[in-house]
Amino acid sequence: MTLDSKLRLRLQFLARVVRRECKHLNTTDQRLFSEPFTAQRVAGLETDPDLAERVEAFVARFARLQDTLGDKLLPALLAALGETPGAVVDNLDRAERLGLLESADEWLAVRRLRNQMIHEYVEDPVVLSDALQSGHAFVPTLFSTADRLLVEMERRNWL
Repeated sequence: MTLDSKLRLRLQFLARVVRRECKHLNTTDQRLFSEPFTAQRVAGLETDPDLAERVEAFVARFARLQDTLGDKLLPALLAALGETPGAVVDNLDRAERLGLLESADEWLAVRRLRNQMIHEYVEDPVVLSDALQSGHAFVPTLFSTADRLLVEMERRNWL
């Protein structure tokens, strides 16, 4: 399949962005979760600006990678594969059927968590620590999805 040069350039750009975002999220994830993120650590956010910055960086990087993969790269890759990108849920279902995504349902859970971490200011330390720990648990899902999409593009010589 020959690929339109504009779409190929878009895929190549998004691949570079995804690789960079994975690297940055990995670094922040390792630094923030060198020990479990408990309610006690959340309570220390007010007095520990370095920890607060790491939390903010983790949330932002997690959200950015999830957004880049699900809302930018996946629709572009589907278009390159001759699919017609549509609503997010439809794109996820197609991606799962094509083997580009392990589970559409799991991806939707990642998306909900992303929205919770970004759009809701969580005051309860237990709720915030649970959300952060859940985000940490989903990092491998983001990385494996990135890898699947990039491998597919490399396999087709689009990168």
